[in-house]
Amino acid sequence: MTESVRSYDRNRSRARARESEDESTESTEESLHCPECNGPLATDTEHGETVCEHCGLVVEEDEIDHGPEWRAFDSKEKDQKSRVGAPTTNMMHDKGLSTNIGWQNKDAYGNSLSSRQREKMQRLRTWNERFRTRDSKERNLKQALGEIDRMASALGLPDSVRETASVIYRRALGEDLLPGRSIEGVSTASLYAAARQAGTPRSLDETAAVSRVEKDEIARTYRYIVRELKLEIKPADPEQYVPRFASDLDLSDESERRARQLLQNAKKQGVHSGKSPVGLAAAAVYAASLLTNEKVTQSEVSDVANISEVTIRNRYHELLEAEEQVQLG
Repeated sequence: MTESVRSYDRNRSRARARESEDESTESTEESLHCPECNGPLATDTEHGETVCEHCGLVVEEDEIDHGPEWRAFDSKEKDQKSRVGAPTTNMMHDKGLSTNIGWQNKDAYGNSLSSRQREKMQRLRTWNERFRTRDSKERNLKQALGEIDRMASALGLPDSVRETASVIYRRALGEDLLPGRSIEGVSTASLYAAARQAGTPRSLDETAAVSRVEKDEIARTYRYIVRELKLEIKPADPEQYVPRFASDLDLSDESERRARQLLQNAKKQGVHSGKSPVGLAAAAVYAASLLTNEKVTQSEVSDVANISEVTIRNRYHELLEAEEQVQLG
């Protein structure tokens, strides 16, 4: 008898739960549609009302505004009044979560501090900086991310590449790949790898020009990082260098298109295999400028691409021969 009563109570509780779920579903569906004409509802934030788009019925009024109580008329004013900070980023060693003490020696009202208060604030800044980097790993990371930011700025790389390079360096640091290698070498190799991953590659010579380490060390560290972290990086495509070279030489869109066409024909003939992508791209830009009557000297292309004129001449003849073979075929 007792068991049958228990099973009856369980069934009743389940039935009530199903009824409450059905009612909540129905109420949610009703709240999305007008109770009069079943039309869609729209929220008027200016007047704090929910109105039917079809018949104009005011379903709710005097709604709570969950936005800020202040108004801003430009982006600068909006940033000043905002009470939240910037989003977290891998480009800072603490991901931007720590606080900084401003360098201005002024109080909240804009008045200058006394000499005693200035000394106190300077001591606080010093201790704040020490607390931000508590151990050797954080100091290492701070120095490396500063190097990545400096080199990326010099190479004209976007923030997305800097973020990727920071993640690669963090992984290398976390997997203990740094012993025996310099911080500058690993950070440069991380940036070089990130640029290639993002499809905005820079040549080893260009990277070495802004780095504090030699070209051979960058190449050696890059191969080591790619192998140990199992990074998937495709071989650099010569066409990825063309827009930058054409822009630096002030060439037209027609020349850029013609350079791409030369490289595509070279790929069909297999000329690109085993050749430096930078040299092929520079030669294609030079050949395209001649074919479109935009006279550019080999010396100018050499300066932009940072390769020798001999390389440009050799690749130039190979590209034209490949073009002829494609046309004859």
